[in-house]
Amino acid sequence: MNGAQEDLEVVDPVDFVGEPDGFLPKVVHPGVRHWALEVHSLWKNLSRKVSGRVLRNPELHTLLPLKHPVVIPGSRFQEVYYWDSYWIIRGLMVSKMYETAKGMVLNLIEFVDTYGYVLNGARAYYTNRSQPPLLSSMVIEVYKRTNDVDLVKKALPALIKEHKFWNSGIHNVTIEDDQGTTHNLSRYYAMWDQPRPESFTIDTETASKLKNDCEKKQLYRELASTAETGWDFSTRWMKNASDLTTLSTTTIVPVDLNAYILKMELDISFLANVVGESSHALHFAKASESRKKAMDVVFWDEEKGQWFDYWLNASSNHKDVYKWDASYRNQDIFASNFIPLWVQLFNSDETVVNKVAQSLESSGLIHAAGIATSLRNSSEQWDYPNGWAPIQHMIVEGLVRSGSKEARSLAKDIAIRWIRTNYVTYQTSKAMHEKYDVTKCGEFGGGGEYVPQTGFGWSNGVVLALLEEFGWAEDLSPYCQ
Repeated sequence: MNGAQEDLEVVDPVDFVGEPDGFLPKVVHPGVRHWALEVHSLWKNLSRKVSGRVLRNPELHTLLPLKHPVVIPGSRFQEVYYWDSYWIIRGLMVSKMYETAKGMVLNLIEFVDTYGYVLNGARAYYTNRSQPPLLSSMVIEVYKRTNDVDLVKKALPALIKEHKFWNSGIHNVTIEDDQGTTHNLSRYYAMWDQPRPESFTIDTETASKLKNDCEKKQLYRELASTAETGWDFSTRWMKNASDLTTLSTTTIVPVDLNAYILKMELDISFLANVVGESSHALHFAKASESRKKAMDVVFWDEEKGQWFDYWLNASSNHKDVYKWDASYRNQDIFASNFIPLWVQLFNSDETVVNKVAQSLESSGLIHAAGIATSLRNSSEQWDYPNGWAPIQHMIVEGLVRSGSKEARSLAKDIAIRWIRTNYVTYQTSKAMHEKYDVTKCGEFGGGGEYVPQTGFGWSNGVVLALLEEFGWAEDLSPYCQ
């Protein structure tokens, strides 16, 4: 096998311009504008294409032979990752790099054509799992800016195929409510029960505490399934917050995954209408209504104004149908409890929006520099005190799209905190970071299995997207307050 670094070559993106026409018109503060242009120019550093040797002899390499150039997250992540690509594309839209974005989408569509789903990342060893399914969201963003109907025509069959992957077989969970009505929701479930090849040593070490092979195999499946969630690792998936061997991801029905699939259904319905496929449009509109109902029953807590993950209980399983029981909701507070707000079917309901916004404000998650991932400091990276760009973005965008004045003002407050910490950390470290410590403005995050990374694809994309949405006034200080 050849080294990861040599599989990819740096490439000049065809559509990069130092300062694109109409770039961030609402950013008038000179310091912030200068920084935004520097963040924009980072796309050049992160652009890659697959080298000729991989394309000639793919079987000798772990890197998969992608046809189109890509933007990578950076540092240790020298390949395309599935869910990172969405926020990278959001940034590319602000940078008006539509060709690059389109190429990235076409690469991911090809994964679906080949494997039936989008891989976690563009490596042979990632074929055992997917990642949060945001391909439809990428297609929608590119279509909104380019009106490229050909892209929609290419994407639609792949999106329908991907939807099937997440809603059949082992990913599908059927839950029967108190009224005897059954609801179908989805879960993460990797097709793998060995140490992850990319984390072989660390997984083997984690499993060494377990007695028998059967338990080890189950743990390996849980580790890979947790990598599929994008939240690797977090106490959110653990029965015992201080013991990684108690990961139980495959028995959890996650709020955020189902919000993404609900959005996928709405997106497919919209895109099908664009190309005149009215029967698909109707089918997926109906599917979205069913999932919304299922999420209302299984996850939504009216009193607390949050959606809670649901833990499956083996004893309530009757021939593949689980009996719903409110006590199986995970009542702990995670940023994921607020992700459904990102989806139009939820953010268009003003009562829900106001309730969720109040719940978020009193949740203890909002800190000096943004939204923490959880309230528990476990030393896992998807926990307190880390904040992550995609989480800030989805919650902020959901609040903004609701049209509620109060919600927009909360969103702007969170966005300003987040942009400030990114700005100040950039001034001191000359880098954008993968994650930030939200308890202190100007600090990047830590914890987890590897040293903190810089680059950084999704952080760059989110800063650009938030600056496009809110601008930055000349008299607003970008420094920590």
